[in-house]
Amino acid sequence: METQNNNPQQNKIGHWLKTSITARMLMVGFLVIILLIPLSYISSLINERAFRQTDVVNEINSKWGNHVLVYGPVLKLPYKTYTETKTYNEKTKTYFKETQTHIKYAYIFPENLDSKVNVNSKTLNRGNFESAVFTTQMVFSGHYIPVDLKAKGIKQEDIVWNEATIIIKTSNLKGIKSEVQIKLNDKAYNFETNFNQNDKNNLDVLESSFIKGETLFATKSTKFNFSITFNGSRQIEIIPIGKTTTMQMDSNWADPSFMGNYLPNDETKQITENGFKADWKVLHINRAFSQQHLKNIPNLNQFAFGTKFMVMVDEYQKSERSAKYGFLVIGLTFLVFFLIQTLSKINIHPFQYLMIGLALTMFYTLLVSISEHSNFLKAYLIAGISVIVLITLYSKSILKTFKFPLFIGASLSALYAFIYVIIQLENYALLVGSIGLFLILAIVMFVSRKIDWNNG
Repeated sequence: METQNNNPQQNKIGHWLKTSITARMLMVGFLVIILLIPLSYISSLINERAFRQTDVVNEINSKWGNHVLVYGPVLKLPYKTYTETKTYNEKTKTYFKETQTHIKYAYIFPENLDSKVNVNSKTLNRGNFESAVFTTQMVFSGHYIPVDLKAKGIKQEDIVWNEATIIIKTSNLKGIKSEVQIKLNDKAYNFETNFNQNDKNNLDVLESSFIKGETLFATKSTKFNFSITFNGSRQIEIIPIGKTTTMQMDSNWADPSFMGNYLPNDETKQITENGFKADWKVLHINRAFSQQHLKNIPNLNQFAFGTKFMVMVDEYQKSERSAKYGFLVIGLTFLVFFLIQTLSKINIHPFQYLMIGLALTMFYTLLVSISEHSNFLKAYLIAGISVIVLITLYSKSILKTFKFPLFIGASLSALYAFIYVIIQLENYALLVGSIGLFLILAIVMFVSRKIDWNNG
């Protein structure tokens, strides 16, 4: 008798779930929230693959060559300083003065520093991952003016001229692919690695053999030139230690990102699909350090400038940005089905909503997996067409007509195309996205204006 008494109540609840607009809205909203769980796992998968790519790229770069930072040439001049100590003699009852000599170093920057940098970039592959690397030849020239340290309190006779050296600092000692020599007024001097140098800039140091500095730097200007060939990755930078520093860079890299405190001249900068050319000029008044330093060289890395050689938006970044719109895609697709169900009085089961939602989430796993073996556009097209065809055919079996499934297929195609356009944009993504969402909201408001929301 209790079962018979409960049947009317159960039937009433079942009828309310089938016919009530409010019940359908609650059901659709609940399913959207549930589908956020697989979307979060997909986002984690994308991040995991991106981290894996980063690890592989770092491994490739460490073997080929790291980023390139060149700091030099710097004239290293030893000089003498003196200290006096007094010792009291008990027998003579007098003080004995003793003078001790200490060797310290002055670091002199050149009057001008001109560099010409030619960069040939390419990609290295490992499995499904690739890294952009380059080989660069950097040619430096300039001159030193006669050294005068009187303003620093150092007499000319206290300078140890015959033990002068030239030092060059770099972040990529491993990537150097040629012997390094510097010519001072046409006389060549070789460099060796100075492993004992305590460098606060975390840079490796190359130091030349001893130079007879008195004949070169005491009374006349000295011209210099040297070149270094690097295998490197990520970026190329120099520090503007010349009183006037210029750099000319040309490369076959089509997407440069100019970095540092100083940008290239807009008048001469050229960027095409075949590469770029850029010129920099930095004056001593543009940076806050002098041309002479005692005891040690300060950390000047903050003044470095150059070019970054990296893909602006890689495949995983695009996939991650696409996945962020997953909630929007699922929500709008469910909204379309909800409006069709409400306007046409066709019953759609919650399980069928769930199957449609899972098909939409599969788009992102297809996108990531295919993009690892192809470019992003092809992966996006294959994943999008597969999901749209699947949902359209499934909708045909649910809605028992051709009109609504074709509308759903067209809506999904427009939505995926809209998201692809947003992903490709950098500066106008927010503007285009906001306008697109406004138009979608206007269409939904127009379509739903005739629904009787008071019915359930």
